[in-house]
Amino acid sequence: MPDRPEIGAGVAGIDLSDRTALVTGSTSGVGRETALALGRLGATVFVHGRDRDTGRAVAADIDDSGGEAVFFRSDLTEQATVHALADEVRSRTDRLDILVNNAGAHFSEGSLTSDGVERTFAVNHLAPFVLTHDLLGLVPDDGRVVTVSSEVHRRAGGDFDVTELAGYDGLDAYARSKLANVLFTAELARRLDGPTANCCHPGFVPSSALWRDASLPVRASVGVLTRLPTFLSGGFIDTPATAAETLVYLAASPEVADVSGRYFSDCTLKSPASNATDERLAEQVWTLSEDLTGLSWPEKPSHTETTGR
Repeated sequence: MPDRPEIGAGVAGIDLSDRTALVTGSTSGVGRETALALGRLGATVFVHGRDRDTGRAVAADIDDSGGEAVFFRSDLTEQATVHALADEVRSRTDRLDILVNNAGAHFSEGSLTSDGVERTFAVNHLAPFVLTHDLLGLVPDDGRVVTVSSEVHRRAGGDFDVTELAGYDGLDAYARSKLANVLFTAELARRLDGPTANCCHPGFVPSSALWRDASLPVRASVGVLTRLPTFLSGGFIDTPATAAETLVYLAASPEVADVSGRYFSDCTLKSPASNATDERLAEQVWTLSEDLTGLSWPEKPSHTETTGR
């Protein structure tokens, strides 16, 4: 039997047949494995990605496994398309039990989006910020928001100057965006009354599409790691399926039903970097995100009342 994240996450017996989940970036890699696992657990899964054919194939796989899936095509680089994705989701459901902010990218070359924001920060942080804002009204009291961060967040400092490209470094930009994911999760949890918000490090997955926009040397190095046998990798390399375990755990496990604002790795609570627990920095990044998106969040966003549970 191939690796199944729900088994590694200890939730293979959980029934999600009355749940609806959106997994961004779920046409390949960790996101695909997460979507397939939630589908096998019975959830209605909204599959998201940029490639229509691949997305429909993932949706078909979920349907074939006994689940139900719908594909949504969207690029998350621009805020307008993130809002459009949220509009499409709202047109298909009045309830979203699980939101998995998984889509991410690493860019070796710096550039600004049409919104005037450094592209890595726009895709990896502002897209989840906007999408969560727009969809939170669909999330019930027992709903869950899961955001994928990375251990690379420990590399980042507290500099969030994301409207200029001076001295751009791809890995530093990625680390900054992943730190923003942790800070966003903590601040979101403080503002929520009901749904939970957690984030995680999924693992190191060389085969992930995350590296598709990296420089040629980076892609070559990652390619070498992909081909390493297990006994040489030292156990630090994950497959998309094993990396998806923590996402599935946070989305489905009753063990974390009442846990919020925390950082996980290997389905285990971990301590993030010290600056990731700085409430003042979290508030600053939140305010910056509102300024860059033109959004304003209430202290306790309204959400759908839980019924029939």
